[in-house]
Amino acid sequence: MRNASLIIIAAFPFLSGCVVGTVAKTAVDVVTLPVKAVSAGVDAATTSQKEADEKRGRELRKEEERRGREMRLAEERCRRGRPLPADNCPPAQPR
Repeated sequence: MRNASLIIIAAFPFLSGCVVGTVAKTAVDVVTLPVKAVSAGVDAATTSQKEADEKRGRELRKEEERRGREMRLAEERCRRGRPLPADNCPPAQPR
């Protein structure tokens, strides 16, 4: 019984260091939590240059696709002989 008490008493300084370390880590986590929360909010509210460039690239590709569709439809109307006033059809070729 006496040996067990000595072991516990001898181990106490090592265990208290763990407890102090855990308490200190928890205190640091509690202090840094608001900073992390604000940082995450700022990241969510702002757009990085890379994200802005990607968005602009998507917009340009969609616009090019829309123009391409309109050109193909205009060419088809010209080919069929039913152009709209805004269509820029080439003059008819004699056969």
